[in-house]
Amino acid sequence: MLRNRIGRRLAQAAAALVVLGGPAAVPAAAAGTTDGPADIRAAIEAAPGLRIVEERPAAPGFRFFVLTLHQPADHRHPERGGFEQRLTLLHRGTDHPTVLYTSGYAVSTAQYRSEPAELLDGNQVSTEQRFFGTSRPEPADWNDLDIQQAAADHHHVIEALRAVYRAPWISTGGSKGGMTTVYHRRFYPQDVAGSVAYSAPNNVDDRDDHAYLDFLRTVGTPECRSALRAAQRALLERRTALVARYQAWAEAKGDAFRLVGSADKAFEIAVLRAPFMFWQGRGQAACPAVPAADASDDALYGWLFEVAQLPVYADSVAEQFVPYFYQLGTQLGYFPVETAHLTGLLHHPGATEPRTFVPADIPLRYRPQAMRDVDRWVRTRGERLMFVNGAADPSVAEPFRLGDGSRDSYLFQVPGGTHSARIAQLPPADAAAAAATLRRWAGV
Repeated sequence: MLRNRIGRRLAQAAAALVVLGGPAAVPAAAAGTTDGPADIRAAIEAAPGLRIVEERPAAPGFRFFVLTLHQPADHRHPERGGFEQRLTLLHRGTDHPTVLYTSGYAVSTAQYRSEPAELLDGNQVSTEQRFFGTSRPEPADWNDLDIQQAAADHHHVIEALRAVYRAPWISTGGSKGGMTTVYHRRFYPQDVAGSVAYSAPNNVDDRDDHAYLDFLRTVGTPECRSALRAAQRALLERRTALVARYQAWAEAKGDAFRLVGSADKAFEIAVLRAPFMFWQGRGQAACPAVPAADASDDALYGWLFEVAQLPVYADSVAEQFVPYFYQLGTQLGYFPVETAHLTGLLHHPGATEPRTFVPADIPLRYRPQAMRDVDRWVRTRGERLMFVNGAADPSVAEPFRLGDGSRDSYLFQVPGGTHSARIAQLPPADAAAAAATLRRWAGV
């Protein structure tokens, strides 16, 4: 399947998806009040299964908590044990709407307010996905990592906090978080008043990935696409020297490439994925910075390091994203890479496949029905869904599409936009319509 600060950037690159926005300073509230120190803490602590880990300083008008919620490892058999799911709560006031936000990965404990929470002046509950970060059952049964179990986690979060936050709820996320948001709605369509999914891929049939290849063959200008192909060839032609540099970088950090297999294989993967990640995160405006084929080793290596995020393939980062690649290999699917122009330069067939990033003792069995089911639901029964995509983002070469059965749902595109598309980047009329729809859903 498809898919910012170095930690967040690494997460995005590992997923080949750029998570919506990024942790930002929480603005001071212009109006309204928050609940007093004792009452809101007591209300949260009274919610079954919730525990306040700590309260951290917050901007005026807000309070910020790090929480855990006990979740069953298998919601169908709660008696079989569970785990503590890590959450954060940015509290604005119990009379304000609440936004359920997910990146689709581990949760950051830095304060971050998503665009819907800003537009609604709302509370925000940010969730860590099961098996990511600290939110993993021990021992871990990988069969419990699927989209329906994760959706049940989100449902439980809302159940636990709805008695405290009674105003309407909105769900949102970007990239894998946008996908996760849609999957939650598929299984629990009435949990929230509406959902905003940013840059959410929809790989309906992983056997037919021509949409991604077709997109990459036509996006941007012919000159830029040609420059990217030439840079890839130059990188692979100089792989001996550049891989040695990559290996030395890892060793200096005390890192290795045991999961992927070798620095040479990791380097090849990064080169193969570079065009996708270039268009996803940078776009046409960055074409002048693509190094020429006769550029220095320093220029080529530095460009690849930044564009393809070389650190993500070393063990210290790659091991954090085993759950992500497991999901790609079992339900979400993966995007293909173009190799015809690199004939004779590749050493590792199939290197970009999810299996490379998942330990051999964890079985991978792809289940194609999962994505087909979600796609069908969006087209025939989905309601109060909003999709915001960048028109130049290869991740949404296969986007979610609205069908005749979709009700009160909308698809917006940022002209020339990348994977970090936002409502604020839409043409003015579309931005106004999207914001008005969101406020209507939330009763603001």
